[in-house]
Amino acid sequence: MESQLSGSQQQANALAIAPTEIFVAGRWAPASTGATFEVLNPATGQVLTFVADASVDDGAAALAAASSAQESWAATPARARAELLRNVFEIIVARAEEFATLMTLEMGKPLAEARGEVAYGAEFLRWFSEEAVRLNGRYTTTPEGNLRVITMPRPVGPVLAITPWNFPLAMATRKLGPALAAGCTGILKPAAATPLTALAFAEACRQAGFPDGVVNVLPTTRSRAVTEPLIGDPRLRKLSFTGSTEVGKDLLRQAAGNVLRTSMELGGCAPFIVFDDADLDQAITAAKAAKLRNMGEACNAANRFYVQAGIADEFTRRLADEFRNLKVGNGLDPTTDIGPVITERARADIASLVDRAVDGGAKPLVGGSSLSGEGFFYPPTVLAGVAPEAAVVTEEIFGPVAPIVSFETEEQVLGWANASQVGLAGYVHTGSLERALRMADRLEVGMVGINSAAISNPAAPFGGIKHSGLGLEGGSEGIAEYLETIYVGIPT
Repeated sequence: MESQLSGSQQQANALAIAPTEIFVAGRWAPASTGATFEVLNPATGQVLTFVADASVDDGAAALAAASSAQESWAATPARARAELLRNVFEIIVARAEEFATLMTLEMGKPLAEARGEVAYGAEFLRWFSEEAVRLNGRYTTTPEGNLRVITMPRPVGPVLAITPWNFPLAMATRKLGPALAAGCTGILKPAAATPLTALAFAEACRQAGFPDGVVNVLPTTRSRAVTEPLIGDPRLRKLSFTGSTEVGKDLLRQAAGNVLRTSMELGGCAPFIVFDDADLDQAITAAKAAKLRNMGEACNAANRFYVQAGIADEFTRRLADEFRNLKVGNGLDPTTDIGPVITERARADIASLVDRAVDGGAKPLVGGSSLSGEGFFYPPTVLAGVAPEAAVVTEEIFGPVAPIVSFETEEQVLGWANASQVGLAGYVHTGSLERALRMADRLEVGMVGINSAAISNPAAPFGGIKHSGLGLEGGSEGIAEYLETIYVGIPT
């Protein structure tokens, strides 16, 4: 049905589901100052719409609303909370095409990938609606037999969720889904580059019947000015952030003063390791997917490719052939494989990493320079002969660039892979089960994909180690981040 609509009608339908005001205490309203900011389409560089630019006072109002609603929301029966989350899930699924188009418009990803994110993001709501009724404590007695030990889970309280621009629906549902299921109220601060999907999500929550103040959304271009007073307010009890390691560290410093519970999903630099006993067809398919999903703008995207020397040349040639056949263009075009990156600055950063690698001796087999014309496009790029210490290997690229480094031994590649300060995800391709388990045990990352490209799933925990963050999202572990354990001791 939607595919038969004109492009302009498709865009109008998508924009219609996203209010452009702030959402506080169950009501849509302009920013208190009347300020707005523009939202751009990265495929054209043109303005999509203008959105209310929340102020410090708006932030204070959102926290007051969340705090006021906390006690009654925590006391709401788990089944009732679950049903409301299920309602939002149903609304989003029913409007999947509008949500997908909206994400493509404001973020740039191809429409097929946006549809995938709608399914993925909505699933967090269904998953945590089911987890809401399974929050169990335990009963035991002390070894001495003098006390009965009862533990009870309790919601931590109002939550501030700060989400990035690259997965505007999934990051909102992955944070607020478990928070709401646990009995916490929430304030969502979406990225200024992609606020529309978060606002559409808030409207879905309103229509689903959430009580006033339980869900609040603050789009703003003044993130620190708005969020820092909230983080310092004793009424806020939890901070969840997905974004860069640098910003995450700053938020942790702020949160320390209020001893906030924190969840930090920070930067990645995922190694993609291919041994010479791997199924090469499978490895090429996985490499393409793990690198180019979301144009490479994902924290768990394959960032650096280590390929054993015996197959390095063939792997590199075949991956370049795959990249060469991809179409770059507007994500609304159904024939597009690769959309734009998010901003001109992001494109410039990618180009700088590639240029520096080429200056250091790397050879681009395909791509390697920004595309001209409107929008922020950078082509799929394969770099051969890259030095293991090159910045394009050691820094997070966040773009469609695959630098390939040849290695000799397992110990050598482990040394290179584990030298990074971050440790979110890693991918290993090998025909040896023993080696796969050995690598999973020794790689310093929070998630390992064996002979695969996709490891994210709402039913599985997502998170990293080292400078990639703290805490887990998704799975049964995800809701625990929003609960505190209360112990009750009763004499026997």
